[in-house]
Amino acid sequence: TRVVNVGMAATRVVDLNASVSMEMLWVEPGTFTMGSPTTEAGRGSDETEHNVTLTKGFYLGKYEVTQAQYEAVMTGNSNGLSATPSNWPGNPNRPVEAVSWDDVQVFLTRLNDAEQTAGRLPSGWEYVLPTEAEWEYACRAGTTTAYSWGAAIATTNANYSSSGISQTTDVGQYAANPWGFFDMHGNVWEWTADLYGAYPTGPVTDPLGATSGSYRILRGGAWDFDGKFLRSAERNNIHPSGRYNTLGFRVGFKEVNAPPAFSNPP
Repeated sequence: TRVVNVGMAATRVVDLNASVSMEMLWVEPGTFTMGSPTTEAGRGSDETEHNVTLTKGFYLGKYEVTQAQYEAVMTGNSNGLSATPSNWPGNPNRPVEAVSWDDVQVFLTRLNDAEQTAGRLPSGWEYVLPTEAEWEYACRAGTTTAYSWGAAIATTNANYSSSGISQTTDVGQYAANPWGFFDMHGNVWEWTADLYGAYPTGPVTDPLGATSGSYRILRGGAWDFDGKFLRSAERNNIHPSGRYNTLGFRVGFKEVNAPPAFSNPP
């Protein structure tokens, strides 16, 4: 694992095995408006705008977790899970899909254990799923429009139903958002840490989502969904056991066991 500075952002490169690595970008703390304005086309009734302050920076995967990355971590798992679950196997650079939220927890446990054993896990830090707020903050990347590139979507922007591709594509085939993240819109839905619930009506700090419920939040839309589902504010939710060829994930890395805010990435 190594941290390199690319432009203004720190990039963490996690070596999963001798040939497969995972790039993560540092996201600075900040405040943003989560949700969508009532005038936004395609908005859902559960997208009430509210101000969110994130007091801690965090890393987030530059790309969705790929088939090769998932296989590198999950090979040899004792949970009876396939290391190659995808509907279109043998495409190492496509996002892994057909993974449940529960499967992702096994992936994260194995990744944290491997990094801990190798002496590469800073004290108090863990690989995690991003919270819903962290995900939207990184997706928007300072923008306030329906998508990180503007108010409307076209097939040159992302892989979605109108693209006519009808399956996943290799990660990074479309332009990155302003903070350098690829495929935050489209390709596969991405699991987040949070349980689904109603948004608060007032400002919140470091929200963790609903405190009870049966469904986990998905973000970003997917290859066979209409463009409105790719909006930055769009919320989807299913049972954490769900496995579909439209469901993948992106890994976060953050300090979870220390309360003080920090400003410098490890």
